[in-house]
This record gives sequence, C-alpha cells and structure tokens, in this order.
Amino acid sequence: MAQKHEVIIYSTPSCVYCRLAKEYFKENKVQYQEIDVAADQQKAEEMVEKSGQLGVPVIEIDGQIVVGFDKPRIQKLLGLPN
Repeated sequence: MAQKHEVIIYSTPSCVYCRLAKEYFKENKVQYQEIDVAADQQKAEEMVEKSGQLGVPVIEIDGQIVVGFDKPRIQKLLGLPN
C-alpha cells in the first residue's frame, strides 16, 4: 500500500515540466492537488513566498519544496523506487 503524502503542484497550463511532473504522479498513483498560478494571483504569491521562485513547477511534498521537475528528489521524498 502506497504511503499517503501531501503533494501540491503549483503549475500553469502551458508548462511542459508541470505536465511531465503530473504524468509522473499519475504513473506512480500519487494523489496531488494542482494549483494553477496563472489563474490565481494569491496562490502565485504564496508559491513565491514558499520557494523564492517565479518559475513553475513548484512542488510541495509533505512541506518540502521542490523547484522544477527534479525527479530524483521527488522519488526520494515520496519513497518511490528509482
């Protein structure tokens, strides 16, 4: 049984790496909450506050911030096999 993690991805509709990250989560049956920062200015500011980054994706896994689609770090934080 996969361990439950709190996963939030801050993304935009046009972001290629956001799409790759979401596909990766689906392949590994990881539930996530998606926040479209192009549509929600307040959430965009929250993302910048948490990450110091304007670029997407910003992924939050159990309170840990991952900037970009950093697959090795995401695997480690989720406890997924390489």
